[in-house]
Amino acid sequence: MHRSWPGHRVGLGKSLKLLVLGGTAFLGRHYVEAALEAGHEVTLFNRGQTHPELFPEIERLHGDRNADLSPLRGRDWDAVFDPSAFVPRQVRAVLEALDGRAGHYAFVSSISVYPLYQADKSESAPVIQLEDPSTEDVGASYGGLKALCERAAAEMLPGRVLTIRAGLIVGPHDPSNRFTYWPARIARGGEVLAPGSPDTRVQFIHARDIADWALNMAGRGGSGTFNVTGPEPPTTMGQVLDACVAVSRGGATLTWVSEEFLLEQKVGPWMEMPLWLPPHLGSLQAPIERAVAEGLRFRPLAQTVAETLAWERGCEPEPPQLDAGGRVRQRGGMAPEREQELLAAWHSRT
Repeated sequence: MHRSWPGHRVGLGKSLKLLVLGGTAFLGRHYVEAALEAGHEVTLFNRGQTHPELFPEIERLHGDRNADLSPLRGRDWDAVFDPSAFVPRQVRAVLEALDGRAGHYAFVSSISVYPLYQADKSESAPVIQLEDPSTEDVGASYGGLKALCERAAAEMLPGRVLTIRAGLIVGPHDPSNRFTYWPARIARGGEVLAPGSPDTRVQFIHARDIADWALNMAGRGGSGTFNVTGPEPPTTMGQVLDACVAVSRGGATLTWVSEEFLLEQKVGPWMEMPLWLPPHLGSLQAPIERAVAEGLRFRPLAQTVAETLAWERGCEPEPPQLDAGGRVRQRGGMAPEREQELLAAWHSRT
């Protein structure tokens, strides 16, 4: 099914030969789907461990970006999509194996390259500088390592790198549960603990919106650094949760609980309570005018919620996801028992 909405641009220009590193988990999976719908020729390079049953009709190169990159040598692609590099060594190894034969390299970075307390998060603003650039501790140095990855790509393939500083990526197949928690929780109905103020602005982007935009940029040979999050126009926490109520029709009621109470109760921002980041911890908000000017478009909020909920209701449990250091990634969301305890404590004092 071809996905379209006002302003949607996919499949412009000639058919491309695309190399996708990974391509069967989350963002890469959506990129492959969009590329195949647009008639492009796709090759996957991965270890064959995550959903190996997907995309049986396309070429697969078996290897490990941390060890064996020999299948990439001597091959040519119009564009490369890399959503799976966490440390600069991984970027350098891939580009060395390609030996300059990739016409376009899209690297999925993160708005976490900006210091949390830095107000200016425009693309020209300073990024995190690690005291130890040789570290590969992704958990402790995620943003700084992504910044080093960006630099490595720009040095090795000057003028041909699209740096995608993504915000929170959401939608079907998301293993993190950092957005899915809300449609799924509200669909269960009952009283739902809502954090802080309904007027708090939040940013996130559907994985398919990133994939479609990145594919369009590849077709145009677009390069440069872009904050790629959304939506536009801006949305609030209240609008997100109201959309979840409307889409799920689960009869949930929202109880807004103050940030002071949540901090007093030692509720974990962002992971235990998804989308919530109290102001004293900084901000993950970033301006997106540059990407919007280059064609980034967003599906309606209700559609994002509906697609996420439909997937969550019908999906099989995903295998544990590992970070670049081989550690199991933490899933977001609050345990039902914890939510009930907090609501009872909140009502007892209010």
